[in-house]
Amino acid sequence: MPKDKLTAGEARRIALGAQGFATPRPDGPIAKRQLLKLIDRLGVVQIDSVNVVSRTHYLPAFSRLGAYPRALLEEVAWGRKRPLFEYWAHEASLLPLSAQPLLRWRMQDARDGVGIWQGVARFRRERGEFVDKVLNEITTRGPMSASELEMGHKGEGGWWGWSDAKRAVEGLFWTGELTTATRRGTFERVYGLPEKVLPRAITAIPTPPREDAQRQLYRIAARAMGVATARDLRDYFRMPVEGAKARLAELVEDGSLLPVTVKGWRDQAYLDPAARWPRRIDAQALLSPFDNLIWFRDRTERMFGVRYRIEIYTPAEKRTHGYYVLPFLEGDALTARVDLKADRKAGTLIVQASHAEPWAGDATPVRLAEELNLMAGWLGLDRVRVERKGDLAATLADAIG
Repeated sequence: MPKDKLTAGEARRIALGAQGFATPRPDGPIAKRQLLKLIDRLGVVQIDSVNVVSRTHYLPAFSRLGAYPRALLEEVAWGRKRPLFEYWAHEASLLPLSAQPLLRWRMQDARDGVGIWQGVARFRRERGEFVDKVLNEITTRGPMSASELEMGHKGEGGWWGWSDAKRAVEGLFWTGELTTATRRGTFERVYGLPEKVLPRAITAIPTPPREDAQRQLYRIAARAMGVATARDLRDYFRMPVEGAKARLAELVEDGSLLPVTVKGWRDQAYLDPAARWPRRIDAQALLSPFDNLIWFRDRTERMFGVRYRIEIYTPAEKRTHGYYVLPFLEGDALTARVDLKADRKAGTLIVQASHAEPWAGDATPVRLAEELNLMAGWLGLDRVRVERKGDLAATLADAIG
């Protein structure tokens, strides 16, 4: 029986183990089964279109597996027989197909206009005839992108200037009446009917009761985090506050969660009974700003003692660390952060700024240089260039050579 009091170090190592950082990277080529096993462990991978270095959904697997073929992710996410699907889970996300029935309650909330989905339901009420026409068009003609539909007029303001067709297909996506058939070109989503795109083995599964589905999502979150507070668990799949206490109490009652205290954590924590207890973590990884390990900034600060914020929307002159900053995981600590940009025309991965955390050691620039060189090769770039900005820049440039 696991103990009910953890040190901060034990909790951090359990969390890193749950996220896949206690296992050495595979030797040799990485196969599809290894990628799928990782995604199943994580439960969800966030999607984001920012492509300064790489779109974020490619990065969690790189951080944990190393230089895997990027085409593998495209195959499992958007290939003809893909085992993943897209939906709003943490944010826009890729998930194993088995999670689709578990999120139907959220699709129903979107239809009913519950909470954040009020705008979706309102557009459906106000433009119902138009939305039905869009749905009929895709039903008749097959998968289409919003730009192919060319229905309605271009929007101004509001939903980032979306056209009516874009608003319609996105609303239908959130209500579950459409899903992603594939992506094409510059990451444009192509929409199709779930019954045509997803396997019948998934669409035929009866919709579970809301409470059952939410309990299972909490179990997946607990497994992926190892040890977590109630807020951590809610954030993983953006679960509603309403009903959260009841669901967690039920999971404690059935043994799916074990209440524990963690030294230095203010709130009650919950341990996955099946969590690994690594004695040591020897990870070396650059982390996407949207990586599962650090996407909830309160948890990141609590676990690693690092205040991390993405500064994309901060004016350049007010940024502290840079535009697209990736923290560096070294062992079981975040020891540095680098502002990266992939200059594809020049074949160069540019380190626009590099900063060390106070506890970084002499090995930090050397290990970080190894990881940057690995990333450059994985991205198809020829070299790494370190700009002389930040307190780590000089030693990192020397380590890059």
